[in-house]
Amino acid sequence: MSEINLIPTLKQHEAWTYLHDDITKFIGFGGGAGSGKSWLICEFSLTNAYLYPGSRGFIARNELKRLMNSTYITWTKVCKHHNIPQEDWTLDGKYNVIKFANGSTIDLLDISYKPTDPEYERFGSTEYTYGSIEEAGETHFKAFDVLKSRVGRHNLFNEKEVPPKMLCTFNPSRGWVYRIFYKPFTTGELSKSYAFVQALYKDNPHTAKAYGEQLAEIVDKTTRERLMEGNWEYEEEEGLMMRYANIRDLFTNSIVKSTEKYLIVDVARFGQDKIKFNFFEGLESYKRETYGKQSLEVTKQLIIDKAQEHKIPYSHILIDEDGVGGGLVDMLQGVRGFTAASTPVPTATAVRYQVSMHKDLQGNRIVSNFLNLKAQCAYKLAELVETHKIAIVEGGDQDEIVEEMMVLKRRDADKDGKLKIVTKEEMKESLGRSPDCLDTFIMRMLFVLESESTGKNFSDPTRGIRRGYMRQTKVASKGL
Repeated sequence: MSEINLIPTLKQHEAWTYLHDDITKFIGFGGGAGSGKSWLICEFSLTNAYLYPGSRGFIARNELKRLMNSTYITWTKVCKHHNIPQEDWTLDGKYNVIKFANGSTIDLLDISYKPTDPEYERFGSTEYTYGSIEEAGETHFKAFDVLKSRVGRHNLFNEKEVPPKMLCTFNPSRGWVYRIFYKPFTTGELSKSYAFVQALYKDNPHTAKAYGEQLAEIVDKTTRERLMEGNWEYEEEEGLMMRYANIRDLFTNSIVKSTEKYLIVDVARFGQDKIKFNFFEGLESYKRETYGKQSLEVTKQLIIDKAQEHKIPYSHILIDEDGVGGGLVDMLQGVRGFTAASTPVPTATAVRYQVSMHKDLQGNRIVSNFLNLKAQCAYKLAELVETHKIAIVEGGDQDEIVEEMMVLKRRDADKDGKLKIVTKEEMKESLGRSPDCLDTFIMRMLFVLESESTGKNFSDPTRGIRRGYMRQTKVASKGL
């Protein structure tokens, strides 16, 4: 067996105490850039591989490509630092697993969210001794929730049972790591099976100077505070349309109940394989369902079945008409279609945005200073969230919804002209996935705007006329 002499930083040493006790199962480490997070993961995995011959571990990240280009490079440096013989381990690139001569293995896992496997069933039958998630804040909570049930399943060595351990590293974010690790840590409510070690660049003497200089040069204040100072309670990012606290309140808001039900459908577009159904009772989203890639015929029948099950009239069903969704609208006579680039709905309710007013054909004062219908609906959603007039019944997707609403931002807020939102491509880049659930909430606002516009509900006789008005003018809509 190769001899590994660990010389951890003080913060890493604190983490090691949790990694070797008999109580703690899930350890969160980090909270800032340059704190030695990846190095800790690699040394943790390496020592376990030698201590427990035949053990099974994993190192996971949201994307395998980023894991290989970052964490795996650190792995090779750690092995070189500890003079690990080359013949002790090999990388099986076909199956993405590190194999040791003593029978131990370390799986390199891609844990990105896949609409075809929303419950992460691909990991449901695996058994691990221990595991780590690199940059856990970038991953879906469900991945953590499933993988933490898989550690400790392969843990008997020389008739001794090894305690299950899972190490998660991350930087400050407002996703599930904030809810699971950081917030309970600050309030003293962290479960005994959980631990959190806050570590910053200055806690790592090996790279403190270099990282300090790099981090100090970050122009964006929020990013600099997060990565350099480890500030979890950072100021809201510029351009955000909804405050974090108010988004969280969506799951506890009490609103006036309604018997009117709606179904909003975001259909997979341009080769994507995710379909989102969002069910509303008034302004309360009481259920969300996600489906994998399927034919239009299957989706059509699914909509018919769900409408019958939930007693939703077709005039209350709205389908994203961009891309393949237009085919569904044609196939289901009586349902509504939503086109992002349509002309905004005439309404006089947006005076708060201080935009210009004019009159429609009937002489009503209206506001049309939005770039398109989707922008108008997004601003209306933000208004309802900020005034606590919309609610969500939790269904296991709380973090997903919060993360998506946090990427809805104004575009060119410092410029005159029509009100805009950032493109869908920009949201995807921030999230690492398409904001499909957010889109259904934005689309739901069409009914609200139409009601405000006419004083009638969406099923009044002028609905077809107004739909035609909406779609008569279009703008370039790539990414919207």
